Amino acid sequence: MSEDFLQKVQTLQFTDKAQAESLLLGFVRESFSLKATKLELRPLAVSLNSFNGFMTLEDGKRLFFKTHTEPDSVIGEYYHAAMLAEAGYPVIQPIFSSKEAGKQFLVYEVIDDPSVFDVAWAIENGQSDDFEALTQAQNAADDQLLTIYQRTLTEQSAEDANRAPVHQLFYHRVMGGRLERFYGALPGQTGDDVPIALPGGEFSMREVRRAKWEINGQKYDVTLDDLIEKAIRLLNPAQAGPSIIGHGDAHNGNVFFRNHDHLLYFDPAFAGRHHPLLDLTKPLFHNVFAMWLYFPLVKHDLTSITLKTGDVWCVEHDYAIHPVREMFLRSKVERVLIPILRDLKRRGWLRVDWRDFLKASLFCCPFLTMNLTDANKFTPKISLLGLSMAVEMGATRSKIDRLLDEVEKSL
Repeated sequence: MSEDFLQKVQTLQFTDKAQAESLLLGFVRESFSLKATKLELRPLAVSLNSFNGFMTLEDGKRLFFKTHTEPDSVIGEYYHAAMLAEAGYPVIQPIFSSKEAGKQFLVYEVIDDPSVFDVAWAIENGQSDDFEALTQAQNAADDQLLTIYQRTLTEQSAEDANRAPVHQLFYHRVMGGRLERFYGALPGQTGDDVPIALPGGEFSMREVRRAKWEINGQKYDVTLDDLIEKAIRLLNPAQAGPSIIGHGDAHNGNVFFRNHDHLLYFDPAFAGRHHPLLDLTKPLFHNVFAMWLYFPLVKHDLTSITLKTGDVWCVEHDYAIHPVREMFLRSKVERVLIPILRDLKRRGWLRVDWRDFLKASLFCCPFLTMNLTDANKFTPKISLLGLSMAVEMGATRSKIDRLLDEVEKSL
């Protein structure tokens, strides 16, 4: 078995759930000591690069399972749940785990609590009155996160940093083959071109990547290729520097709203010791700006976006974030990002280019989590929105920059 097999199951769950379950049951019986008689996958919007569900054993016991699929992986070991628990994270410990490449698989006792992802989406759609309770739980969790950061903060060698699993979400998605499969060859290299459907027709990704942009009146003097090259340079894993023990992938789909009063982490696929700004990237983007990734058809109907091509590609859109998203952003920035940056500055560990470093990792989220050229997943409007967000995350003077201006003034 290989990572390709798990990726096949992840994809197939949305089109032929019964076949995906049959394949996975055979895989579990063949690969592990689990005497499973039935598997039930749960195809969810949040499962962009993962799958989860329930397993029934011969004795009738029901368990919960999850795995993360990451084609082109170069990391040797995942799932450092014990490390998180020892650092003080409230994290659900698996009762069975396989860390072997191509067989990454975690099994838990059945979890009945909703994910923060589901609770927030219900709030956004007027189907839940949990806003205040969730806000209090998020604030408390972020206060606790800062304490863990401060307690585990230390310097890390370039050699140790290079092995951190979190880089699979950023640098290795650029350099490990995902970018080439999605959008064509790396800048300066030759290879097949990739078409993308955008409002107004079909375009070449080579053309898209070389364009300069104006988005909602803000001009950007860099291209997507420029941002790719910048990410390659800034996110190189082999950099000595400060590190904390972090979850690495703490978006809301990997956090439960336990008893409607506190948060509980799970699925520590990318947990380990790494830079705090990399640890904050996934929650800063995915919990705030990324609902179009999870619900592209819903956001297609709610979003107006236009494109005018020429020497500069001009985009106008009205995509907005709900107050619950603003809450996640403010809590993470005010309770974790600003205090940890102050600590780094006080110790003399704050890199001069910290803003560019953070923005390079943020750029990877809209650009490389999913394939924006995939017409089966994204409409032309949402593909364009994704490209626009990649530019806004990676370039300067977007909404995220105005926020970072506030952060910088507070240091």
